Amino acid sequence: MGHVIVVGAGQAGASAVARLRAKGYEGRITLIGEEPFPPYQRPPLSKAYLLGEMDRERLYLRPESYYADNGIDLRLGNAVTAIDPKAKTVTVGGDVLRYDDLILATGSQPRRLPAAIGGDLEAVLAVRGLQDVDAMAPRFVNGARVLIVGGGYIGLEAAAVAAKRGLDVTLVEVAGRILQRVAAPETSDYFRELHKAHGVDIREGVGLDHLAGEGGTVTGAVLNDGSTLDVDFVIMGIGILPNVALAESAGLTIENGIETDAQGRTSDPHIWAAGDCASFPWRGQQLRLESVGNAIDQAECVADNIMGAGRDYDAKPWFWSDQYDVKLQIAGLNMGHDRVVVREGEGATASHWYYGDGRLLAIDAMNDPRAYMVGKRLIEAGRSADPELVADPQSELKALLKA
Repeated sequence: MGHVIVVGAGQAGASAVARLRAKGYEGRITLIGEEPFPPYQRPPLSKAYLLGEMDRERLYLRPESYYADNGIDLRLGNAVTAIDPKAKTVTVGGDVLRYDDLILATGSQPRRLPAAIGGDLEAVLAVRGLQDVDAMAPRFVNGARVLIVGGGYIGLEAAAVAAKRGLDVTLVEVAGRILQRVAAPETSDYFRELHKAHGVDIREGVGLDHLAGEGGTVTGAVLNDGSTLDVDFVIMGIGILPNVALAESAGLTIENGIETDAQGRTSDPHIWAAGDCASFPWRGQQLRLESVGNAIDQAECVADNIMGAGRDYDAKPWFWSDQYDVKLQIAGLNMGHDRVVVREGEGATASHWYYGDGRLLAIDAMNDPRAYMVGKRLIEAGRSADPELVADPQSELKALLKA
């Protein structure tokens, strides 16, 4: 009846195996994960879980019993060390398992600071997995001094949690502004003011020269403007890299991640990829999306195609970030925008609408779920909204759908 092996027990891997069973796949399914935990949510790690507002069991995507109850062989705490595409086998924990179809959902890993500048010192931490957050949580005590390197969403979310816990927070971003790679200046301005209001020292256009340490533990930082900081620990928020080493050693094509076709198939017809590690054709490029929504949708598409659906993956990008009492919701991709229209709301409510050649591409909505839903519906339908109506806070959001 066949055997599907899934490498990677994160959101994509868990979504793939659940979809296979839900769609009636009757063969063997094996889900392999390096971590000792059943598949869990990652977004709350740097927010509710780190704040102590969410128990570990609530992170789990499904009860651990689900996998056995549905005939899914869940192998945790094991790393796949080799793939042999010719023999159609994977090597894991000393066992060699044969597959009919293999799904690579290997995810990503945080970029780390080089050892040459102190990146290997103790208390230089990353926010990625459950064990990472468990290791850093005891350091989040009132008055502790933390340096956050990187002003993207991960760094800003960590800064928000640290500030809420009463830490002395300094965030450095080597680019000219926070969120420069992913958002318009208007969105950067919004979140800069938000963090400053909570006491975070944000330094833009300033990079890390090196970290100083005593006894192997970080104690300070020297920035490239010559300033120095005393720190108790450091959080790296300088981006992530797709985990492609296993695929590369198996001879698969790598382009901005593990390259797949529109249906999720890699350069080997019996190996598929989904989630953070995978790139797929989208508007003339190999796009790789780092989001929960993409991990779920792409993995489910792959599962459907293993069962013969033959459908292309239709990406509908959406993202979110929680910082203090602000929920940022993003729909679409702002690549190629040439205009940003600001719609002001009451209090901290606002939305930023991205246009390119007169076409609505994306929206950033801060504490404005109605604007987000309207913008998302327009973008997914391939429609735009009159920028003048968008900019007028007196105009009805629903009217944008009818215009």
